[in-house]
Amino acid sequence: MRFLYAFLSSILIWPLISGLMQSANDKSKPQEFLLVANKGDQTLGLVEPNAMAQTATVPEGAITGHEVVASPDGRFAYVPIYGNSGVGQPGTDGRNMVVIDLASRKVVDNVDFGKGVRPHCAVFGPKDGLLYVTTELEQTVSVIDPRTLKTVGTVPTGQRESHMLAISPDGRRGYTANVGPGTVSVLDLQARKLITKISVAPKIQRIAVSVDGRLAFTADQTMPQIAVIDTTTNGVKTWIPLSAPGYGSAPTPDGRWLIVAVPAANQVAVVDLATMKVGHTINVPDAPQEVLVRPDGRVAYVSCDASHKVAAIRTSDWAVDRLIEAGPGADGLGWASRKWSTP
Repeated sequence: MRFLYAFLSSILIWPLISGLMQSANDKSKPQEFLLVANKGDQTLGLVEPNAMAQTATVPEGAITGHEVVASPDGRFAYVPIYGNSGVGQPGTDGRNMVVIDLASRKVVDNVDFGKGVRPHCAVFGPKDGLLYVTTELEQTVSVIDPRTLKTVGTVPTGQRESHMLAISPDGRRGYTANVGPGTVSVLDLQARKLITKISVAPKIQRIAVSVDGRLAFTADQTMPQIAVIDTTTNGVKTWIPLSAPGYGSAPTPDGRWLIVAVPAANQVAVVDLATMKVGHTINVPDAPQEVLVRPDGRVAYVSCDASHKVAAIRTSDWAVDRLIEAGPGADGLGWASRKWSTP
């Protein structure tokens, strides 16, 4: 009888215990999404990395968001509404930034800058948790407290068309790519002041900072080359030749490679930062724009504006693993990682 009781208990109770253990394990796993700013239909796309598919879109309710950043806890996405034009071109002047709850997939809040400022690139400070947003028409970077969604300060860039922003790993310095002037502004984010302006080229685009914070990279739009800026001397240290003018770039987490979108060639160039030379080139769909490397460093995502696609590139062998169907005008990319909430 005891044997029968033990046997029945094992086949009836163990599956329940196993199920509860699996549920607990699932809740401990982070829920991750690649976020895509789809300019063409004014939506934020949510891509599930394992499925390699855009599984949801959230209407922004405004025209038009170019870039996106997720909160450090993975709960919210912030999309500055730039307007209906390109940088330096005539058009509407966006004045707000929408806040999207990634769980409910709805716009739940709004940051109003009070007037048209063309907000574009949003970056979280790695140390202070504040949200830094380029506000082009004001020639500033606005500082937002994400808890109150209030502007708590500004940092002058001293230049027009301060389009993109990168922040040093220690959170002390900011670097803006000033497109038309062809300069990079170096910002003291703690004192909230302009340190200097670095002349680079007649026109530049995008900005990235190395993992160790010693270098900054921006793409010359008049010549096929990347400027390498020494962040200690605040001067151009060297140039990296490309097959055509570059655009967005991002370093791998190990600091070994810089991945660069090359739109005119429909390619991605992989630069060996030890030699400052292109070590690999990868063909991708039309008009690659922005690069985001997954936190584990195993995949680099490249948005391809004219193709409605995001290329997922394996960093192990530099091959395109999958072309992810996104929305029209896929541009800005973000990464959200959030632990499952428990009851």
